[in-house]
Amino acid sequence: MKRTLVIGDIHGGFKALQQALERAEVTENDQLIFLGDYVDGWSESSEIIKLLIEISERQECIFIKGNHDAWCEDWLSFGQNPDVWLFNGGKSTVESYADYFPEDLDLHLEFFQRMKNYHIDDQNRLFIHAGYASMHGPEKEVYSSNYRWDRTLWETAVAMDKKLEKNSELYPKRLLLYKEIFIGHTPTLDIGITTPANKANVWNMDTGAAYTGALSIMDINSKEFWQSDPLPSLYPNEKGRNL
Repeated sequence: MKRTLVIGDIHGGFKALQQALERAEVTENDQLIFLGDYVDGWSESSEIIKLLIEISERQECIFIKGNHDAWCEDWLSFGQNPDVWLFNGGKSTVESYADYFPEDLDLHLEFFQRMKNYHIDDQNRLFIHAGYASMHGPEKEVYSSNYRWDRTLWETAVAMDKKLEKNSELYPKRLLLYKEIFIGHTPTLDIGITTPANKANVWNMDTGAAYTGALSIMDINSKEFWQSDPLPSLYPNEKGRNL
């Protein structure tokens, strides 16, 4: 039976991705939607991209671009390596590419360039890395950087009164645009949750794999989910993103 599985931020955790895919018993019949931030953090960013390319050749995949992916794309394209990127996990990504040939780098760059800013499925479910500010949805977003950086969508969902009805004039208009919204970018650890977190109709899949959390995969229909071990236990000799 075909499933649609959504995967949270990976941040170079190759071992975690392998483990989570195995625990979810992913097959070639499953559609995979990745929410971005594949690189920066743990030591195997280039291995992540190599694996994702291989997976995409044998099954249906959608790859959303995260802010860390945009940084890495700029480095592969133009050699740009700003200090803010290197400090936030970029250094480990650069090191992971040390032994790559130019043709392999070009292949990876093409992969980053093909990533989507967001995806809307046939049931009006939105998949985006961070969020959007426009009351008319990401299609009308003035600042495309919000696709990869916005936190206000998640903050709004977290702060909402649970008693607020959808027909209320106070219900956030942004949230009424879609049946469900799947995001990453802001770790659920920030609100003390270690599993995929649901607030209003927003599902946050970033369960802190860049830090002390695990990588999560979820069936978007059944909401069953699977997680890797916490990343520090898989990379005991590393610090992840500035731990």
